[in-house]
Amino acid sequence: MPLPRPVILSNPLGESMRLSTKSRYGTRMLIDIAENYHDGPVSVAEIASRTGISEKYMEKLIRRLKRAGLVLSKRGPKGGHILAKPAGHITVGDVVRALEDWVVLKGCSAGKDACDTCARQNSCPTKIVWEQANAAMFQTLDAYTLQSLLKPGL
Repeated sequence: MPLPRPVILSNPLGESMRLSTKSRYGTRMLIDIAENYHDGPVSVAEIASRTGISEKYMEKLIRRLKRAGLVLSKRGPKGGHILAKPAGHITVGDVVRALEDWVVLKGCSAGKDACDTCARQNSCPTKIVWEQANAAMFQTLDAYTLQSLLKPGL
């Protein structure tokens, strides 16, 4: 099955909507772990040397990825990090949900209860737009697993 084409949302100046470095670096970090943990847990220092992401920033991301059940850590001299489940079972959408503080395009697209405090909840003409745009974004992000992003042969 072919992967969907990415949807890029742009404003009139041609600037596209972007996820934070947390999602981009977190995805890059998990791909590195997936590519290199065949010999055991991968250290933050090893990941940093291959990806160019600072160790300090990576430690911050690792904590959130562990809480989300995407990464397991082992302490000690042979310690490091491994994926908590197979690369084919972790989507880019999972990474974004774990790392972004706010993962919807508009508060009201978060679900029915998110509109409860909005004075326009019964007459909002754009609510459906935000809901559908958010669903489309995650449909695309969830279509890509870490496995689908690995170098061929891994």
